[in-house]
Amino acid sequence: MSEPTTATPSMQSLLSQELKRELAITRRLLERVPTEQFGWQPHAKSMKLGTLASHMANLVGFLQMSLGGESTDMATVQMPPSPTSTDEVLGRFDVNAENIHKALADVDDATFNAMWTMRRGEQTIMAMPRTAVARVMVLNHLIHHRGQMSVYLRLLDIPVPAIYGGSADEAPQR
Repeated sequence: MSEPTTATPSMQSLLSQELKRELAITRRLLERVPTEQFGWQPHAKSMKLGTLASHMANLVGFLQMSLGGESTDMATVQMPPSPTSTDEVLGRFDVNAENIHKALADVDDATFNAMWTMRRGEQTIMAMPRTAVARVMVLNHLIHHRGQMSVYLRLLDIPVPAIYGGSADEAPQR
């Protein structure tokens, strides 16, 4: 009698599950960004609130971009205009989140583990496996900026949502 085999989930499947959780948390932060405060910044060297929110909404698209070919020339990438309202930020974030899940569902292991290069013309900005793009450029980077955003919200006296546990403003969502 043969022993039952347990299929190991793919990296893409595991990442998709993690992204689903992390993107839901991120969206809850972005929902609280008031349009009328987009120009606010905690320090002259800090990003403006609207710029940070827009950056967070766009970050999610880098994995999809990396899956589009062996390299991306940022000199030819047409970035969308900066959102001017919270609704526009959320709309962009939602589209990018949906697209990233579709891209992950369609990618094979060889492509996901292969190298991707971001360049500007002939200059290489970075080169890394797409798995690292997913972890470093998307998840880690997004979590970093989510921390910044939670501080911005606190400084503006806007209730900070629970992230990995309760916040001073709310209990964890279940």
